[in-house]
Amino acid sequence: MTTQSAPRLKGKRNRLDKPELLAPAGNLEKLKFAVHYGADAVYIGGQKYGLRSNADNFSFEEMKEGVEFAARYGAKVFVATNIYAHNEDIDGLETYLQELERAGIAAIIAADPIIIETAQRVAPKLEVHLSTQQSTLNWQAVKFWKDEGLPRVVLAREASLEEIAEIKAHVDIEIEAFIHGAMCSSFSGRCVLSNHFTDRDSNRGGCCQSCRWKYDIYEDDLQMVGMDADQFTMGSKDLCMLEHIPDLIEVGVDSFKIEGRMKSLHYVATVVNAYRQAIDSYMADPEHYELKQVWLDDIRKAANRPLNTGFFYDTPGAEDHIYQPEDKAAPYDFAGVVLSYDEAAGTAVIQQRNHFKPGQEIEFFGPHGTFFKQTVGDLADTDGNALDAARHPLQHIVMRVNAPVKPMDMMRKRIR
Repeated sequence: MTTQSAPRLKGKRNRLDKPELLAPAGNLEKLKFAVHYGADAVYIGGQKYGLRSNADNFSFEEMKEGVEFAARYGAKVFVATNIYAHNEDIDGLETYLQELERAGIAAIIAADPIIIETAQRVAPKLEVHLSTQQSTLNWQAVKFWKDEGLPRVVLAREASLEEIAEIKAHVDIEIEAFIHGAMCSSFSGRCVLSNHFTDRDSNRGGCCQSCRWKYDIYEDDLQMVGMDADQFTMGSKDLCMLEHIPDLIEVGVDSFKIEGRMKSLHYVATVVNAYRQAIDSYMADPEHYELKQVWLDDIRKAANRPLNTGFFYDTPGAEDHIYQPEDKAAPYDFAGVVLSYDEAAGTAVIQQRNHFKPGQEIEFFGPHGTFFKQTVGDLADTDGNALDAARHPLQHIVMRVNAPVKPMDMMRKRIR
């Protein structure tokens, strides 16, 4: 991971006294875990107008349930409506936005002016946040959108800390920035490779991740270069700003956005938990803040690509891209979710999410201090029948645990 440092960049903090931690939620379960593990807000996709058409997008009924769950934690739900619309996409837009408003959604994230204008006109209780798809990088563009009535701008991933400081100095508006997750090889996600290769429109929700494919290299005369060489990809390393929380807060970023609506439940919970602890620790005592190694270790347990700091400190170079096939093997794999704990017996009921068996090293973690390692001992089903392994998806497993656990704590197994 890149570990650059920079002089403290003092932006003009406006609107939010404490930065919001904004997490992705590809489905209702992920929404609940993201909020439970510390997200102040989550962003989701509905069944139209979003850029993740392959995600488990939300029905209006699921949105209502998600909003009600989030409200119990004081959290908000945003909906991505960030496609660039074609003529045929406009039919039904007004009704869709009004349904979002009725479901209790706090804001939409939009890029297309017609979606922005329509929301302001027909669903005035919905805040409109400008999507990163608008590639906003300068304070005058930010001011333009503020004058159009938008309370928040999601900056392009290409924005540096210095540029953010200048924006905050000139415009009294909330600034949201991606601080963790996948980066795009194209400018702010405006890619047409997917369209060209597969006829799937990246800017209408169909990106096929073609930058992550394996390619062969050819010279002009169509002779392959290095017949015995490995194939290569052209994807970028993932963004991680966990080591630079003070810089992000002091420059004035209002909302820390984690990428990953297509990511796993384990990934969402792990990343949110690490950033939640870091943000809270800094805000509690900025003068004595200290980055903890355990937070970085947790990130690496969920990361599936090498990490860097994106454009925040400098322009990424060749070393910030992935040219060889990716080694995606994190050292731990998601194994189960705690359903209940019997203090008297010292046992927990675990909902199986991946195969595990006696003798394996496992680790429990949760948002309220749960963290310990142990070796899996005897296993049984809920009828008391002994098991030689937890083989079946979502099976309820009874096992002894070495310390107290809580519902929604997670269990992961060491795989290397």
